[in-house]
Amino acid sequence: MSTIQLYKEDPNTYERTMIGTITEEQLEFLTDNLEEEFEEDEDYFLNADTIDYLREQGADKELLALLEKALAGNDDGIDIAYVID
Repeated sequence: MSTIQLYKEDPNTYERTMIGTITEEQLEFLTDNLEEEFEEDEDYFLNADTIDYLREQGADKELLALLEKALAGNDDGIDIAYVID
């Protein structure tokens, strides 16, 4: 079983700050429900509307809490990325 780390990514410097660890099921949910610019995309734009959409699609509470915490104080939205170890 892989460890999947979720990061907040600065769009200018690409510096990453770890948000937390998610499950394979949570990653599958995100990749199924978020728009990818290309097939191997591993980063996504996230804002309050995105979180509302994920909630409507049935995201679990732990994933939503993690994303809401990462978004806190960033009204314009953030980029998130994942790394599988």
